[in-house]
Amino acid sequence: MSAKTVVITGGGSGIGAALARQYAALRHDLALLDIDEAGANSVANACRNLGANVLVCPCDVTEPTDCAHAVEEALAHFGHIDVVVANAGLTHLSFFEDTDLSVIRKVMEVNFFGAVNIAKAALPELLKTKGQFIAMSSVAGFCPLPMRSGYAASKYAIRGFFETLRTENRHRGLGVLIVCPSYVETQIGSNALGGSGKKATHQRAEAKGAISADEAANRIVIAAMRRRDFLPVAKGARLAHLLSRLSPSWLERLSTKRIKAS
Repeated sequence: MSAKTVVITGGGSGIGAALARQYAALRHDLALLDIDEAGANSVANACRNLGANVLVCPCDVTEPTDCAHAVEEALAHFGHIDVVVANAGLTHLSFFEDTDLSVIRKVMEVNFFGAVNIAKAALPELLKTKGQFIAMSSVAGFCPLPMRSGYAASKYAIRGFFETLRTENRHRGLGVLIVCPSYVETQIGSNALGGSGKKATHQRAEAKGAISADEAANRIVIAAMRRRDFLPVAKGARLAHLLSRLSPSWLERLSTKRIKAS
């Protein structure tokens, strides 16, 4: 494989960090974007030890100017961009009736508009290189998840936006992979917001068979190399996607049982 330049938002932790390590092992160049500069630098050091050339860009993805500046930095440093991973994410754990609207807006700003902002900044370059977006949706992008109405809304929106972006630009060589993981071992749940906007005290009900971030990242990288359009990550996501198409009412009942058990 020829060396590519990969831009990853939320590259300082979780699946973003695991993807950085996977791409570093393949000797690709990396631009890690994160509001947590210390976390991104820690991941960058690990990737440099694997032989990768890494640039860290402090970036709040909710700010279009931050995203534009980070893309400009990556282009100035590496000369081209081939893959952009819209990974930065935030969740909440609260029933909608107990959730302040500011929490819903914040989750949408990070998850959906953060992905839109980096897509807007990087699209001209990816069209030049016939590159690829990897958009992190979720099992919540097709499955109702009680206590995460805002999160689910953001992940449904990501699917709709990036499917349309692909349709508009596939004939120009742009690839778009939409990734829908089920439960992955990351800190997103423990960092969830509660209904008031403060850190949630309620913990999400975990599914059996949660996979590691490294395993999820490995599957994502393989799917991206094959220029796939859609990837439900792990058995639970594949089953939920099938049920969402064949028996959405059954899927809703399963989701309800899970929240009653939490």
